[in-house]
Amino acid sequence: DDQWSNMLAGTELIRKKSGKDAFAMTITLLLNSEGKKMGKTAKGAVWLDENKTSPYEFYQYWRNVDDNDVMKCIKMLTFIPLETIREMEGWVAERINEKKEILAFELTKLVHGEQKAKAAQDMARAAFGGGGNLPEKTVKVDTATIIPVLVAAGICASNGEARRLIQQGGVSLNDDKVTDINAPVKDGDVIHKGKKVHLKIKFDA
Repeated sequence: DDQWSNMLAGTELIRKKSGKDAFAMTITLLLNSEGKKMGKTAKGAVWLDENKTSPYEFYQYWRNVDDNDVMKCIKMLTFIPLETIREMEGWVAERINEKKEILAFELTKLVHGEQKAKAAQDMARAAFGGGGNLPEKTVKVDTATIIPVLVAAGICASNGEARRLIQQGGVSLNDDKVTDINAPVKDGDVIHKGKKVHLKIKFDA
């Protein structure tokens, strides 16, 4: 309803300029499982223009949608054959990340092309899959939990800064956002600070 006046104004302008009738076409809003409009992030809107939302950020947005929204998005937004979609619906729950990768790749390919979609996927796998040429940091801590590891790795300057960063949602461990300040860290885990810092952790034996 909030766009109704814009649609009326647009069709009226076209009619006056061209002398022809114009029509506004609408589709159902894409809502998440909580009933909120999708396409928003902490930084703002998700844009199709790569100068506003990079192909990697675009890929990551769809890669991180809620588990409950994945199949709905695949049905509504991709051109995957219905037979394949029906098959995916029968996959075991442990394959949810595979579904998310398919969704993210297909949408990024649709908007930015296959080459950029593949580059975004490779970057995400390197950063979040513990693979690729990620920088490594060997640390020595008394307790292998997230806060002392953040400090020992030089990602944060103090325990207080580490705690605040976690509370602000700025730390991920492998592919999961850290919410527990006592979250355990294992040898080989990858810590992410925002979108720019990705560090593979090794423990000094």
